[in-house]
Amino acid sequence: MDIVMYTAAIAIICGYLMGSLPTAYIMGRLRKGVDIREVGTRNMGAMNVIYSIGITEGISVLLIDVAKGAAAVFLARSLGMPPVIEFSAGAAAVIGHGFPVFLKFRGGRGGATCVGVLVFLMPWVLAIGLPLFGIVLLITRFPTFSYSLALACCPFVAWLIYHSGEYIVFSIILLLIPGIKYIPRIKEMRSTGGNWRRVVFRRSLKDRF
Repeated sequence: MDIVMYTAAIAIICGYLMGSLPTAYIMGRLRKGVDIREVGTRNMGAMNVIYSIGITEGISVLLIDVAKGAAAVFLARSLGMPPVIEFSAGAAAVIGHGFPVFLKFRGGRGGATCVGVLVFLMPWVLAIGLPLFGIVLLITRFPTFSYSLALACCPFVAWLIYHSGEYIVFSIILLLIPGIKYIPRIKEMRSTGGNWRRVVFRRSLKDRF
């Protein structure tokens, strides 16, 4: 019993440390010598890197941040842990991204890391969410809104395809982490844009508030 508890603790701690890897911060420092948290939207995430540093750098950050979430769940599963520990390790990775120990707990929102966790647990999320992201992006030209809407489909995928109450509850709770952290940015965009239509429907992919 003690071994199982220790192993579970190791899986969760490792998940948090994986999530804490400040990919966007490192990329900003390496490529332009800037703190990504002080430029653009001041978010330590892939989209801010794309706009403030470069597309290649931003995509690299996106892929690594997604991998952090998937790796956390994969490690827990590899150690033979039950689903609740897999969920806990995945959530720890998202929390680590938002509150990284390496940057005095000042990190990003964790959307990409959520993607990694949820896609690893429910591969159908990618098959359904990716086309949804593309369609919404074509209509709104607003990447963050598009992937947020795609992520919002996760509880429905858990319900309609996986028929899992555990996945439904977990995906809702997990998505609340970046959702809550995004509230100040939503208020900022609403104040700058003047109305919700202007906030959601952008003139181009480069249109930012």
